[in-house]
Amino acid sequence: MRNYYIAGNWKMHKTRAEAAELAKALAAGLKDGKHKYLVAPSFTLLETVAPIVRGTNIRLGAQNMAEAEEGANTGEVSVLQLKDLGVQTVILGHSERRHNYHEDDALINKKVRLALQHGLEVILCVGELLSDREAGKAETVCETQTVEGLKGVPAADLSRVVIAYEPVWAIGTGKTATPEDADAIHAYIRTVIGKLYGGDEAARIIIQYGGSVKPENAKDLMAKENIDGALVGGAALKVETFTPIAKFA
Repeated sequence: MRNYYIAGNWKMHKTRAEAAELAKALAAGLKDGKHKYLVAPSFTLLETVAPIVRGTNIRLGAQNMAEAEEGANTGEVSVLQLKDLGVQTVILGHSERRHNYHEDDALINKKVRLALQHGLEVILCVGELLSDREAGKAETVCETQTVEGLKGVPAADLSRVVIAYEPVWAIGTGKTATPEDADAIHAYIRTVIGKLYGGDEAARIIIQYGGSVKPENAKDLMAKENIDGALVGGAALKVETFTPIAKFA
């Protein structure tokens, strides 16, 4: 049985003091939560947040990483440095990385395989642009990003992979895919996993929804058969909005 997994992507927000305050409030507010939780602060905040969430039911995540372990990669952060800080999970292929920073499927796949090689959990983000959806290509885009993102990933590592479906047109816009629309794409992604790894793995894999998730819509989204959690952006920045999402049931 799949367990709900609620993750908060803090993006480029918070000072160290603000991050510590939020992390402490979430650790207290979610200590009796029944689901799996994660917060992903900026790189500069990881060392501050790590000791606060260590030993709690909140995982520490990073928002990205380099495709190389080390070397002359100015401005990048390596998997070794993330592990040294206690990071357990890394978000890869987020739409902002794909579309604002032009990361392609091949680069994302390198990162996925490197993260898994070093024992990290991966949240692999997939999702279509509005133009893709209007052209009837939403399923094709999500399939390509899933297949290419998982290329070379053995079935033995799939238990450490989470897929996050994020329709790009719904991220930070206030627009949300209807629960029915989101569930349909989640179901399709599950069939893609089935073709790659078999029905048992497809049934086991956690697929989160991301895209303007709010306390008001979380319960309806989570009620759908194929939606196993949420990757939350803006609402993850305040304890009073993230906690109701995280404890939706």
